[in-house]
Amino acid sequence: MDLDRATLLEAGRAFIDADKGNYPHYYGELVVRMRPGGLIILDNVLRGGDVADPTVRDSGTVAMRRLNDLIAGDDRVDSVMLPVRDGVTLARRR
Repeated sequence: MDLDRATLLEAGRAFIDADKGNYPHYYGELVVRMRPGGLIILDNVLRGGDVADPTVRDSGTVAMRRLNDLIAGDDRVDSVMLPVRDGVTLARRR
């Protein structure tokens, strides 16, 4: 992931809607670059409800479960998951 640190610091927000298997990586790269108050918006975090079904084990859904757990336990951010369409998470850097 090639991120322009100056652009991120200036804008203070990022939107992730990419290959689902790499969401945890993208989040990890972005959260350390966000200024306090910066916002990371992540789309498709519910995967059509598959994240709640332990029998679904495809790589994208497993990665999304890992991401959701990562964000929920991340003391660097305040976050909320909105059940809008396929799920949207807002993570604000503290």
